[in-house]
Amino acid sequence: MARRGLLLILSSPSGAGKSTLSKRLTAWDPSIRFSVSATTRAPRPGEVDGRDYYFRTRDEFIAAVEAGEMLEHAEVFGNFYGSPKAPVEKALEQGHDTLFDIDWQGGQQIRNSSLGRDVVSIFVLPPSIAELDRRLRSRAQDSEEVIATRMARSKDEISHWAEYDYVLVNRDLDLAEEQLKMILSAERLRRDRQPDLMDFVRGLNGEFETR
Repeated sequence: MARRGLLLILSSPSGAGKSTLSKRLTAWDPSIRFSVSATTRAPRPGEVDGRDYYFRTRDEFIAAVEAGEMLEHAEVFGNFYGSPKAPVEKALEQGHDTLFDIDWQGGQQIRNSSLGRDVVSIFVLPPSIAELDRRLRSRAQDSEEVIATRMARSKDEISHWAEYDYVLVNRDLDLAEEQLKMILSAERLRRDRQPDLMDFVRGLNGEFETR
């Protein structure tokens, strides 16, 4: 039976594991469309425009927001990030799930949008703040100043955990991955995500009448 797609929002403070979990989930089910965000920040080594992000100037980004072309957007660490609306709407109609690796601000905007009924939101917590700090440092991508800024911001981000449908504590990455898969599998089976289910049941009832 046909199924309407869903919007899977995955959020966490930086370093808690949402990006790694996102990559594992799309490797497990390649049919999941990863939402490619637009951003005004400069590309990091190895990043490709259109694959990792749509890299835009501030003027280009602001123009897209004003034209209503962004499903959500926010300014984070001095740069704009946002999700183009058109590919998400198309994926929903075609029965494809779209995964969003975004912060609580973006998640809140999508939940409050016209597509809010299609959202399944999950917040990932670290097992401790000390472990969060260790993970940020082990990536060796950011300066001490940036790490300090991210750690300071994490308290505010964690305060929004109760706004989400599900909360995972990422003590063990493999376990968190399995829990994430279970959530997605269950949500796909919700009655309101199976538009052909009513016709299917009518068909079953029709079979009773012909017995």
